[in-house]
Amino acid sequence: MSKRAAALALAALLPLGLAVTDGRPARAATAAHLPSHLADREFWTLAAELSEPSGSFRSDNLLSNESRLQFVIPDLTRAVRPGGAYVGVGPEQNFTYIAALQPSIAFIVDIRRGNFQLHLMYKALFELSADRAEFVSRLFSRARPLELSAAARPSEIFEAYADAAPEQSAYERNLAAIEHQLSVVHGFPLSSDDLQGIAHVYHAFYTFGPAINYSSSETGNASSGYRPTYADLMTATDNAGETRSFLASEDAFASVKALHARNLIVPVVGDFAGPKAVRAVGAYLRRHDATVAAFYVSNVEQYLRLERVWGAFCANVARLPIDDVSTFIRAGRGGRFSRGTALTAELAPIGVEVEGCDRRP
Repeated sequence: MSKRAAALALAALLPLGLAVTDGRPARAATAAHLPSHLADREFWTLAAELSEPSGSFRSDNLLSNESRLQFVIPDLTRAVRPGGAYVGVGPEQNFTYIAALQPSIAFIVDIRRGNFQLHLMYKALFELSADRAEFVSRLFSRARPLELSAAARPSEIFEAYADAAPEQSAYERNLAAIEHQLSVVHGFPLSSDDLQGIAHVYHAFYTFGPAINYSSSETGNASSGYRPTYADLMTATDNAGETRSFLASEDAFASVKALHARNLIVPVVGDFAGPKAVRAVGAYLRRHDATVAAFYVSNVEQYLRLERVWGAFCANVARLPIDDVSTFIRAGRGGRFSRGTALTAELAPIGVEVEGCDRRP
């Protein structure tokens, strides 16, 4: 993208009159009163108190299917300063946006308890892994190739693991370590259903390996040919060819790992149009004088419209503390970054969108 095109894109994203310094808006999302860490009991209590009863979705959704989710990151990082709060939905793509935005706290709100369990699995794996290569080894229960170094590119990491065989003993050892990290080290009172859910999602990664995709757990296939695999998503790039996934560099990985270590990536069970979760996240942030820097909604809005609960979603978002640069990140088709039918990402200012909610279906 040319400098002129980038400038025009940023101008379209930002409200008139907002000053820009060093490529980023002068006003930062506030985070002065957010905790620097949460004690284990605080983390678990907060996740429980914010959550609603579990709902259902049409898939396990263990992996994103948004192949161009990184395309908006350059504009996003120019528009939003680090240090605010991040709210998201779904699986691992949140870590890529978190690594890019550097929030002080993150809430992953999803209607399914299965996503809550998935993020507990990820929490343990981040904490147990010293670097990216070890993380990938543990995630897929494959032996770590000896030649991988901390400087390895994502493509080199996934090429090295492409032909690695799954190891049952590694799976059993890693699952025990995950459960120990959560139940013993952190002392989280996991129910038998949560333990079974964590084992279920972890077994899918063991079974399909780096070729797992969005549909694998439903179809039983490692790759269906039209969904991006884990390797595809981690080695994907933005529109300029730069890799920006959370496994793009040790620094990106370490930034997410550090938030997990401080219990500041909080999974929440909740419906975007439900009576509690989104509003409770907003109330928590208001109590800490913090604002939402970015809200990754994926393509959930299309389901809210189909279910005729769009108004309830709008009312919930209106309760979130935002500022002039708070931004929605959406999944969609079309737009200036899209080619063909692949899912891409789009940005929109939250405040403007909420103001127009009563005029939208």
